[in-house]
Amino acid sequence: MEHVTERERREPAADEPSVRPGFAAEARQLQSVRVEPAEREAVFSLRDLAVLYSGSKAVEGVEFDLYRNEITAFIGPSGCGKSTILRCLNRMNDLIRGAEVRGEVRYHDENLYHPKIDPVQVRKRIGMVFQKPNPFPKSIYDNIAFGPRVLGMKGQMDEIVASALRRAALWDDVKDRLKQNAFGMSGGQQQRLCIARALAVEPDVILMDEPCSALDPISTGRIEELMLELKEHLSIVVVTHNMQQAARVSDRTAFFTVDLRANETQRIGKLVEYAPTDKIFTTPDDERTEQYVTGKFG
Repeated sequence: MEHVTERERREPAADEPSVRPGFAAEARQLQSVRVEPAEREAVFSLRDLAVLYSGSKAVEGVEFDLYRNEITAFIGPSGCGKSTILRCLNRMNDLIRGAEVRGEVRYHDENLYHPKIDPVQVRKRIGMVFQKPNPFPKSIYDNIAFGPRVLGMKGQMDEIVASALRRAALWDDVKDRLKQNAFGMSGGQQQRLCIARALAVEPDVILMDEPCSALDPISTGRIEELMLELKEHLSIVVVTHNMQQAARVSDRTAFFTVDLRANETQRIGKLVEYAPTDKIFTTPDDERTEQYVTGKFG
């Protein structure tokens, strides 16, 4: 897959804005500026996107593009619609009773919600990793082989399994116990197994819903390193409550917040700002973004 995003290192200018408190280390890493190529390939285009549950709006008015070979982070307080929007990207909301998606979600310029689009094929191309590791009650090998078998993928299954485990940086840990139950793995290993399971069907995009929230710092670091490696070959969208994590790994960040209607009983998620990550964490356009990333609320 052709790489679209390139980076060039530069020294910060003398008049460059100072880094906001709490993000010095991450911002130093972000001095490697994301240079915008003349043309970027949009993997997703969201236009006036809204999601309703049982007729009540949960999130509305979301518009932005997500790009190839980039990591995009969704941040914001609880209940602001981050995971809801994430699930729109591979039609997981279809599985929730009473959920209704309005507006437009285009994937490689095709309407993802067109009646002729098969949701199963959508989820093959757009994999998902959940907050809590959810391995199947099977062997490590069978966890990885499950998707390719169901989809009838061609090729040697041993090679498919080994390749997925290597890409998930898990092969060396498990190569001698592939027939053992996946529940015997550590939490961090189980999460990497779930990533390997998603990779086994050769997705174009991986969605991650707080993939490190239940992990220790060492396991979190390994997942973050893995994300940076994987983006060379695919696109990643990650929901996270960890501001440092968003600053470390993402190329772009979308900040969402909650809008209370006049009666203060209906909470509706809103997109506040979407920009390159270094801008979100150093010179955001909206005061609400600054207050959130500096810990003043949320």
